Amino acid sequence: MNSEYASTLAKGCWVVWAAIWFVLMFWHKSVKKRETVEERIRHIAPMLVGFWLLFGRVQTIAWFEQVVIPRTAGVLWTGVALTALGVLISVWARLALGGNWSGVVTLKENHELIRNGPYRWIRHPIYTGMLVSTAGTAIVDGRLRGWLGLLVVWVTFYFKAQREERFLRQEFGDRFQEHTRKTGMFLPKFT
Repeated sequence: MNSEYASTLAKGCWVVWAAIWFVLMFWHKSVKKRETVEERIRHIAPMLVGFWLLFGRVQTIAWFEQVVIPRTAGVLWTGVALTALGVLISVWARLALGGNWSGVVTLKENHELIRNGPYRWIRHPIYTGMLVSTAGTAIVDGRLRGWLGLLVVWVTFYFKAQREERFLRQEFGDRFQEHTRKTGMFLPKFT
């Protein structure tokens, strides 16, 4: 496998993810409470930077383009496999959320605390899947800018997850606290 073919496969995974997300975005409940516009901008702006670093080109800054991961067939296949795995995890999590999902931090009318599917082990498995896909794509790309993009995306998801958890604590109280004791934020808890 060459790097161009691997890159096409990884981008194809992201296109599939976007198409599924587009179809599923029409399946949601009415909003009861949502984050502020300023909070939303604090999430969107760094995400755009992170994905620009991952998918864009920064040829005027040579060190951004430095290859830091070898582009061997095994490495490229690993990156494509992780990208596809991340898409599967995030779609599974999105389906488990059903109408409770929103791209904006919200509480829905008749909001439910989802504890099935990947939510049995992880509180934010959509982000987990997207981070796995982002890491896979960074592996395929092999350049420093992709890894910087992954870091920006991870930090952005961390702070967005914190906001979501504040909403969920207010709504579900002790039930959500119990859920946090049994689950990890982005990875399963093994204790």
